[in-house]
Amino acid sequence: MEREKEIDRCPNCGWTSMEESGGRDHCPNCLCGIHREDVGYGECGGTLEPVSVWIKEDDCWEIIQRCRLCGKMTASAVADDDNRIKLLSVASKPLSFPPFPIEKLEELTRIMGGSGELEKSTTGGHQNEQRK
Repeated sequence: MEREKEIDRCPNCGWTSMEESGGRDHCPNCLCGIHREDVGYGECGGTLEPVSVWIKEDDCWEIIQRCRLCGKMTASAVADDDNRIKLLSVASKPLSFPPFPIEKLEELTRIMGGSGELEKSTTGGHQNEQRK
């Protein structure tokens, strides 16, 4: 007798799938998961939201998640069917919102011992300027 597939529904974004989850620990659409770790008084049950990504030594990507309820950080391996746009959005967020005003970059460079200015090349452009 063929086993009927169950519907998976993400409690965060409502994404549904007829595929078997197969041990999946996060939603492939929003990259959120449920914190199922025992925190002393039972299972936490909070929502794990993606806050960053990192690349392991074996070039495998993992999503860094933080529990909205208890604050615990976890890592979850990226799956082949994860939303690539969401994944890149999470990865680039620190570049979009640096922890300092971008206008202060020259000043910060000088404080760290640099001149704070890009050197001019002999052709009149900057050496580190993107080529067109």
